[in-house]
Amino acid sequence: MNFSLAHTKFNKRTINQLLVATVLGVSASSVAFAQTAGKAADKKPANAASAAAESAPVSNIKIGFVNTEKILRDSAPAKDAQTKIEGEFKKRDSELQKLASTLRTKYESFDKNAPVMSDADRTKAQRELSDLDTDLQRKRREFQEDFNRRRNEAFSGIVEKANAAIKNIAEKQNYDLIVQDAVTVSPRIDITDTVIKALDNGK
Repeated sequence: MNFSLAHTKFNKRTINQLLVATVLGVSASSVAFAQTAGKAADKKPANAASAAAESAPVSNIKIGFVNTEKILRDSAPAKDAQTKIEGEFKKRDSELQKLASTLRTKYESFDKNAPVMSDADRTKAQRELSDLDTDLQRKRREFQEDFNRRRNEAFSGIVEKANAAIKNIAEKQNYDLIVQDAVTVSPRIDITDTVIKALDNGK
């Protein structure tokens, strides 16, 4: 499919809105890490619990990373959903291709014949080309909006399953924190493939 479908992708912001970072089983040490970052070392703890948290070694925090874009691109449910949606929009995509081809043909004809056309015919042809181009742009915009809306609806179910899989993994493997955005990530803490495998197996 060579028009809208092949180039329709989720940008990073959209993905982040769909699949939020999951925080589960946050330990005292991870709370301390979040609360004390950038504060003076001699600041007194608010209570006994925070005192224990501040004394806990940060190295004990177990952190995982999830690449949400990869999940929504490579998991079996995501691929199935994408294929289904493309099938639903295939007819409209073909119609847009035909309309674009018609516009191109008419423009080439006008460009060739314009020098010998009367002013009235030239003006009429230009108006027709303009109207056709406006119609094409409107239909393209509507297509894109409808496609994105349908895709978001279909992927919302995948997002729910992914969040459930992440929660299950976090609980079973004792993760304190699982994040989805980072400047740099060690493969050692990347659990994306584990989440994808869980989705593919329907877990």
